[in-house]
Parts: sequence; C-alpha cells; structure tokens
Amino acid sequence: MWFLGSLKKLQKKRNRSEKPFHFFENCRSIYNAIKKLASLILFYGFVSFVAAFITTIIYFYTIIPSFEELLDGRDQGSVTFLDKNEEKFAWRGIQFDKSLRSELASKHLVNAIIAVEDRRFFHHFGISIRGILGAIRINLREGRGPFQGHGGSTITQQLAKLLCMMQTKKIERECRRHSITRKILEIPFSMALELKFSKSEILSLYMSRVYLGANAVGFEAAAQRYFDKSARNIGLAESAMLAGLLTAPSRYAPHRNFGLAAKRASLVLDLMENLSLITQEQSSAAKLNPANLPTHARGDKGAHFVDWVMLNAPRHLTINTTEDILIKTTFDPFVQDIVEGTVSDVFEKSVFSHSKAEVAVVVMKPEGEILAMLGSRKQGHLQGTYNRAFQAFRQPGSAFKPFVYATALNQSYSPNAFFEDSRDPPDDMRRYKYWPKNYDGKYLGPIDLTTAMSESVNTVPVKLAAEIGIQNVVKLATALGVTSKLTPNLSLALGSSEVSLLDLTSSYAGFLNLGYSVFPIGWTKLSLKNTGETVITATEHGNERVMSKAAAKALIGMLREVVDSGTGRRAKIEDWEIAGKTGTSQDSRDAWFVGFTSEYVAGVWIGYDDNSALKGVSGGTLPADIWASIMKGIHSARPVSLPKLSDDEYAKVFSKDNNSKRVPLHTLEHSTGLLERFFKFIQTVSQ
Repeated sequence: MWFLGSLKKLQKKRNRSEKPFHFFENCRSIYNAIKKLASLILFYGFVSFVAAFITTIIYFYTIIPSFEELLDGRDQGSVTFLDKNEEKFAWRGIQFDKSLRSELASKHLVNAIIAVEDRRFFHHFGISIRGILGAIRINLREGRGPFQGHGGSTITQQLAKLLCMMQTKKIERECRRHSITRKILEIPFSMALELKFSKSEILSLYMSRVYLGANAVGFEAAAQRYFDKSARNIGLAESAMLAGLLTAPSRYAPHRNFGLAAKRASLVLDLMENLSLITQEQSSAAKLNPANLPTHARGDKGAHFVDWVMLNAPRHLTINTTEDILIKTTFDPFVQDIVEGTVSDVFEKSVFSHSKAEVAVVVMKPEGEILAMLGSRKQGHLQGTYNRAFQAFRQPGSAFKPFVYATALNQSYSPNAFFEDSRDPPDDMRRYKYWPKNYDGKYLGPIDLTTAMSESVNTVPVKLAAEIGIQNVVKLATALGVTSKLTPNLSLALGSSEVSLLDLTSSYAGFLNLGYSVFPIGWTKLSLKNTGETVITATEHGNERVMSKAAAKALIGMLREVVDSGTGRRAKIEDWEIAGKTGTSQDSRDAWFVGFTSEYVAGVWIGYDDNSALKGVSGGTLPADIWASIMKGIHSARPVSLPKLSDDEYAKVFSKDNNSKRVPLHTLEHSTGLLERFFKFIQTVSQ
C-alpha cells in the first residue's frame, strides 16, 4: 500500500514537472518555425532586392545615351559678341564647348577637380558609402537634416544629378533636391554610368556639363570665358580658380568678385598640396601669382548695345538659337568707355546723387555703324534692363526742327529767307488756331531761317511748316530714319510726336551724309562658333537720297550756327567745326542734344522715366556738356571740316523766284550774312 501510494506521488510529481517541459518544447518549435520563415523571407527578400537592384542598373544602363549625345545637354545655344577689332566683349545664352576630354585637359585642372570634389574618384565604383555617412554625420552635427547640406556625392553621383537620371520632364534644379529617394536612385544610376563609361569618359562628361558661372557650362567654356584660353592650356593658378567655382559658381565667379575667387583658389591649392598632387613650392608660387582675368572678361561691356543687337538680328540666331553663334559687331569698346566715364563724371558733378534722372547716349559713324550705346545711367553693364536709347520714345522738342528746315531747303527755300517772329499769329495763320510762344518769351521780328534755327525760335518753324506742308515734313523725317508714328499737325514742327534717340541720331547722320538716308547698323556677320562657317551677313541697305546735296549742305551750315552762336554753344569745341541742335520738350520733361563732326554723330537724352519736369536742365546744358566731352574723348585729332555750301551752289539752288517773297528789299549777302545780322541787332536793341 505504501509503494502504491509512493508511486502515485511520484507520478503526480512527474506529471507536474512534465507540463513546463512540454510548454518550452512548443515555444522552441514555434521559434524555430518563425526563424526559418524569417530566414526564408530575408533570403528571398535579399534575392529580390538584388534582382531589383540589378534590374534597375540594367534599365538605367539601357536608357543612358551614348557618350557623344550626353556631352551637350542644353536646349538652347549661345551667342558670343566680337567688337570691331574682333575681340570678345559680351556673351548671351549658355556658353558651351564640347571639345574638351579629361585626358587632354590640363593636368592641374584634373587634379584640382579631384581634390575638391572626389579624391577617391579613380578607386570607387560610382558611390562612396564612407562619404555619404560622413556627410550625414556632418549635417546632423551642424543642426540640419541628414540629407540637407553636405551630400557626400562622388563625381559620378554628381553627373547623375546633372543628367537628371535621364528624367527629361524634370529640370536640373528639381533633380538636385536633397531627398532619400533621390539618394537611393543615384546609387544604381551611378553604377550604370560606371558600367557604361570609362573613368575618363565620366570625368569628361562631368567637366563638360557642370555650371561654372557667367552662363558658362563646362570647363572649356569657363576657361575661354574667364581666361580667354583653352582648358588644355591653363596653369595651376587658373585651374585652382576654376575648380573653386564648383562649390558656388555664382558666388565665386571671378568676373563678379575676383578677390573672393582668389581666396577660394588658395583653399583649393591647400587641398591639392595636402593630397600631394602638387608640391609646397608649386602651391606657394600659384598663391603669389594668382590667375589674372583679361580686361574684357571682367564683365559684359556694352550691355545695352548687345541687347539692341539681340533684338535687331534674326531671332532664330540670337534669342531663340539652338546653335553656338559668333556675332561680329560694330561695337567700339574705347568709345563705350568714354561714353560711360563721361556720363558718370557729369552726373557726379552736376546732378544730385539722389536724383532719379536718367540718360541715354548713342554714338555712330556717319555711314550708320553704331559704335557705342548707353541706355541707362546706372546699369551700363547689366543685360536685359530698360534701354532708353532705343526703347524709350519721348518728345524731341526743338531737336525735331531740323526736319522742318530740311524740308523747306529741299523745296529751294533759302537759309537766308526771312520770316516774321511775332507774338501774335500772322493773318494767314489764324485759321489754324495754333500759334506757339517762344521759350524765353522774346520775339525778334524779321529774322532769317538760319537765325531762327540757331536761336531755336518756335514761331518760324510753325509758319514754315504750314507753307511747305506738314505731310512733307513727316515724309522726309520718315525717309531719314524716324520709325515712330508722327502726327501730321503743326505742333509736330516743335517736336510734339515721340521718337527714340537711336532714330533721331541716325536721322541726323543723313544730314551729314549729304541727304542720303542712313540705316543704323550694329552687326555685320553671324557665324557658327565651332566651325567659323558664315550663316548670314547683314543686309547692305542701299542708302537712298532723300534730300538734295545743296539742301543738306545748307542745313549743315544752319546747324553749325546753333553751336557757334545759338542755343548749342556749350557743345562748342575751340577750332572744331560742329553742327547740332538742342531740344527741350514741353514743360522741360526731356532735354536733348544731337550733333556731329565730320567723323562721328552722337545723341544725348536726359529725363525722368515718370515724365517729371527737369529743373534747370535744357538741351543746351547737361546734354550739350556730355556731348562735347564725349567728342573730345573719342577724337584722336581735330576733325576735318564739315561740308559747306559754295556760292555757286547757293546761286544755282536758292536764288529762285519762289524765294523772292521771303527775301527783304535789301540785297542778301549769302557769303557773310552781315546785313541780316545787322538788321537783327538793330531790332533787338530797339525792343
């Protein structure tokens, strides 16, 4: 009984001890099953991931175009401008040159790029895990997100960004955004690039597509833009400066801030020295003799001239070009410098610094070649700004009067024909219900046309326009080059219709050209930059005679009187023959001086953009001062004499019956005009 009892107790004890044993056994079985399942999931997941990763690489490999196709990723070409001496002076569009290969580039340039961007470039397969992790650590330490700021990207990964991973619908800025997704996709794309191309080809693509400031894409274009030499031939200092642009091309662009660019280049030299790519002696020598920019590379010169040419030349070869174009122009940098310097000096000395008065200047040759253009007081080097030289249309005031006198001379009116300058309109003018006042409120009585022009009398040109026909004045002004709409009423004789400075200046060139119309020319030839092949040459506009030779000479004589003794006296230069005309629009909103020597024609305008009145400024003051200073600066010697009307020409053309009603009872002395001046003097004294 005892044994049976003991056995039962043992069995109970065993049963109690077996229950936990079965529980743990079951847990271990479940754990093993889960472990096995997880292993299978991980294995097949890894296999799937690797398969997907390899598939992605293969996909990217198949869509990446050939090396030659990838060299140029622009959707628009570029325009490079050459001045009259065939020197580069301005650029538009994206500058590019796909001829550079990494193995042909300067050794210093390649080493500088490697030092700055990817020192292990030749030893990795497109990505650097250490670089990415290091960049994440730096970003977190500096308080940014893990993918904000430093990217840790290799050159191959940066090329992936530049290629936008072949996503044609996205722009590069979107592709360069920092995100985990982009970083992940960069890895297979970069590896596909490494499979597709050699290291030298990858580096060549990167060197051809990276932006380096001043609208230059690629190191060859940048070397040409900043140093006027090929990236094959640049030295250590120049290579360091170019490589320094990779961090922030707009900030470190040497044409904007050369000092900052030089400091950045010094840091690049330190990196190269630390990597033993150059010696300490080489680094020190490059720092002591930093890269030097040619004068023309320090910034766009003649930006307003260039803007005008871009609009004046065929748009499909300028604004909308898909090619790289060279434009040979008529631009003269020496003249442009004189214009900008003169305007700056005159405004600094004579205009309040807070004044918002603006200025425009055009200088041209008598045959029509535009040499210099300034369309703004403060923005002579900025492209795309408002260009008052050809985009602003303002009232020319008395600067339009020469067209009235030219029309009359063309109808054989004598420059010595007399008209009455009176406060009240003559009887035959009352029907027009328009009679102007003179600017100074004084009236000279009977005066000849030459005096009326030189003193800028208002009454005489209005009376004259009524006689010769205002439509004829419009016709002649248009034929001479005024392109804006001219309203055919008598106030037009005093410059009531708006014109551009460019049109007015080129029209005056027609006077100097002895009656032949002049077409303003800014470019002469457009050619392909890479081949030099001429695409188009400027059309030679056959100059049309619109004034008789005698009429043009007579008008030149009248315009000389304006400068010698009339309202344009401040434009006078001792012992020079100068012809020109002042102009001040209604309420003094615009002040003009347009004139010429035998070598140059120039026009100056001053006014406010909001049409406010100028205070103490007329065409005979600051515009004349600026004009005279420019002319002194651009002439190498005293200009030759202006064309003159001979006595025989005068007798043949102007001594006709249609002038008899305008000639006084006394005999006119054409050669001197002393008698007329005497009568004018007597009348002026008696008033």
